[in-house]
Amino acid sequence: MKYKMLVVDMDDTLLTDEHEISAENKQMLLKAQEMGVYVVLASGRPTSAMINYAKDLQCDINNSFMISFNGSTITDLKEDKVLFEHSLTKEQIHAIYDFSKQNNTHVITYYDGKIISETNSEYIDIESTITGLELLIVPSFKDAVTTSAVKCLLLEEPSYLKTIEPKLKTAMPDLSVCMSKPFFLEAAPNGVDKGAAIQILAEKLNIQQSEIIAIGNAGNDLTMVQYAGLGVWVDNVEAELRHFANVVVASNNNHGVAEVVKRFILNL
Repeated sequence: MKYKMLVVDMDDTLLTDEHEISAENKQMLLKAQEMGVYVVLASGRPTSAMINYAKDLQCDINNSFMISFNGSTITDLKEDKVLFEHSLTKEQIHAIYDFSKQNNTHVITYYDGKIISETNSEYIDIESTITGLELLIVPSFKDAVTTSAVKCLLLEEPSYLKTIEPKLKTAMPDLSVCMSKPFFLEAAPNGVDKGAAIQILAEKLNIQQSEIIAIGNAGNDLTMVQYAGLGVWVDNVEAELRHFANVVVASNNNHGVAEVVKRFILNL
């Protein structure tokens, strides 16, 4: 099989625990692009927190694309323009806020390149560090949220947050809900996820489902791993997800992405 698109999650998949792209992963992703394969970064991160990594991998000069906010936004890197964007309404964001208050979690959203929150926590600090976005603490979340935004994040201690996931899905069936880290519960518009975004992009590029590889490690990667012709987990995947992929490769700290390129694109 000649694969034409390689879709790669960033945190805990492409990136090491130090949030870096290893030399091995970079070398293999550049090699894949030399062979005409689209390398597409797909993350829950905001667009601005992905762009430098995409440019480091030369995805822009190789005419590729980027999926941010868990599939809510698709960016054409060469043209530097948004191809697709689907947002939560103000009313949906306010309802998510009410749910978070009733269920004792922190909640954030994103406006004008800032993280908006009423509260602070160690988990919000992690999101601010990962994304490089400024945290703006506001006296009233609802007063601050006056228009649509691409997604919300509920944050709390992992074992507690896991119990909140099914409650949110039941309370708000008009949302796409998934875990991106054990302490991050993502909420986006229904039908918006990484798998749906890949499908939109593949149709635009006339690439078949069978010609796509997707690599991830977490719940927010499940739709793309299941959609792709070859679905791959890195070895540090959450245990309950492990059986959903076709292949499991080395961990994020052991160049699992490079292994995929070698085995399935270079056929070494």
